[in-house]
Amino acid sequence: MRHRKSGRKLKRTASHRKATLIALSTALLKSKKIKTTIAKAKETRTFIEPLITKVKNAVAAEGDKKNIHVRRVIGKYIKDRDAMKELFTEIAPKVANRPGGYTRIVKLGQRFGDGAEVAVLELVDFNTGQATAKSAAKQKDKKEKKEIKTKKEVAKKKAEVKEKAKKEAEAK
Repeated sequence: MRHRKSGRKLKRTASHRKATLIALSTALLKSKKIKTTIAKAKETRTFIEPLITKVKNAVAAEGDKKNIHVRRVIGKYIKDRDAMKELFTEIAPKVANRPGGYTRIVKLGQRFGDGAEVAVLELVDFNTGQATAKSAAKQKDKKEKKEIKTKKEVAKKKAEVKEKAKKEAEAK
């Protein structure tokens, strides 16, 4: 029985599970949004949110001096320098007023290959307007293409009508 045992094993050994969570966390910090299974997303959330809280508190407390200890503690888990830099410079200031809950899990349904439940794990303060702006831009492009297509079709039909009228006039 698993009474009072927290966390998911994800069918991995402890070292493989740790490496998986580190990789998912790094990808989340770099791209602000990742697509994975629901179990991995929920486990990654419990892994990344305490790290973001530590960074947020360290950035708020540090003035002109950087808090090296926190950077080294976070460096144990986030090995990528670009992700670390982004975490301290972009993400921490943006979530400074948020009391917690830095991530959001959006369920997408089942994957075709193996039927696994898939979800998107994203940082809450990021990707809010970008997705809607992108989809609006795509819809606008589609409408413009349809209008161009219809304008061309209208011009063709007008040309065909004129040709028919000329042929009928010549036949009379």
